[in-house]
Amino acid sequence: MRARINQDVKDAMKSGDKARLATLRLLTAAIKDREIGVGGQAPVEVGDTEVVAILQKMVKQRRESITTYEGAGRTDLADKEKAEIAVLETYLPKQLDEAATKAAVAALVAELGAAGPKDMGRVMGAMKERFAGQMDFGKASGVLKELLK
Repeated sequence: MRARINQDVKDAMKSGDKARLATLRLLTAAIKDREIGVGGQAPVEVGDTEVVAILQKMVKQRRESITTYEGAGRTDLADKEKAEIAVLETYLPKQLDEAATKAAVAALVAELGAAGPKDMGRVMGAMKERFAGQMDFGKASGVLKELLK
């Protein structure tokens, strides 16, 4: 994945796509920061799963910014954030839709034999292992609560 990102940085430079280039540079900087342990974190060998986590964090930050900007009437800044999200999402795995999320949660509950709310942590842990980067765990948690009532 990192090779693809680096190649896309070069392609954006060659094509003169400044907005895409700026977003990709932010992404490569975040990856390098994670590698060297900026912000009190321990240095880590950054693999694809770590890159996906960085991407998800960046998308989440931008979505929060969009809400703030739109609330303040700054649609120009909100549009810039939306464009950055579009670039970042091209590197994320395809997200499961609501029906697929419900089916995956139900299948995992059946597989693990979860019976009540006390099993929620175990099921969520298994979901995060199997569906990292593919599922909105906030929504999945709501589906799980409904199933384990």
